[in-house]
Amino acid sequence: MKIHFSNQGNLRNFQAFVRSLDFSDPSKLEITTHDKWITVHPAHLVLAAALAVKVGKQNAAILGDIPDTGRYLDRMGLYKFTKTPSTFAYSEKEPAGRFVPLSEIKTADDQSCFIPEMVPLLHLSEQNAIVVKYIFSELVRNVLEHSLSPYGAIVAAQYYKKTNRISIGICDTGIGIWKSMRENWQPKTDLDAIRLALTPGITGTTRNEGGSIENGGAGLFFTKSMAKITRSYFAIYSGSAEYTLLKHRSDIKGTPTLYADPFRDRHTATNDAPAFEGTLVAVDISLDETPELTALLNIISQVYDDAIKERKRAKFKGPKFI
Repeated sequence: MKIHFSNQGNLRNFQAFVRSLDFSDPSKLEITTHDKWITVHPAHLVLAAALAVKVGKQNAAILGDIPDTGRYLDRMGLYKFTKTPSTFAYSEKEPAGRFVPLSEIKTADDQSCFIPEMVPLLHLSEQNAIVVKYIFSELVRNVLEHSLSPYGAIVAAQYYKKTNRISIGICDTGIGIWKSMRENWQPKTDLDAIRLALTPGITGTTRNEGGSIENGGAGLFFTKSMAKITRSYFAIYSGSAEYTLLKHRSDIKGTPTLYADPFRDRHTATNDAPAFEGTLVAVDISLDETPELTALLNIISQVYDDAIKERKRAKFKGPKFI
């Protein structure tokens, strides 16, 4: 397998990155970079780390002359997943408030450790930060419960102070979205499966619309909605399909409309990408607390509160024996 980090590594160009991937030799991973400048999103890093874990550290390498901007790969911890020693001088830098390096999440305990690391990056009010943490907790929980990957998930995050934006990538090398949806929804293609996964109320665990008590089928929808409301990007890649939510046009005034069908949003999509065995989710979110974002977070907070109440009711609904 081969991954190339270019000098245009942002979510706007995510589909181009996906098309450049080479999975022809699944026994090893080779990572190369642009010879003068590297720009990478956490999405690129989590994919590389997840594949490195899958093939084994001794079969993963970073090749070629790495430019000075490649120091970011070292800072985010990518070298630790490969057999290639870093050529950059070590310097102790406190990540809190700026980035969360590549982290492996295999258990609920790992998840509990990751979320507090992400807190300083949120730069939101306490109530809104709780809601955002809930969303990403749900995304990671879904990976642990439904991807069936023995390697868990790889997560990374970066905060950009200049634009007050957080970028997050979550990747697993599990069964992929199509297989997780197959039993209950029978999607014809990987892109059909992604469309279902992004539709609120649909989850792979049940045929019932609205999901179940444990899986409401709204985590991805809310994450995409946060990107749209803040005029940012969102991307998801699984199997041979890739979907990118494009930035809401700045010349269109008013609050962006949220659609249940992700294909009604301004987006790009393909169903002939290099076939990836797993799922990658990436998002950029502006952390400016606009009225639109606050309103959406209030809705998510209500959904969260309702879900907790429903779970409590279900817990005590069963028969009691004396």
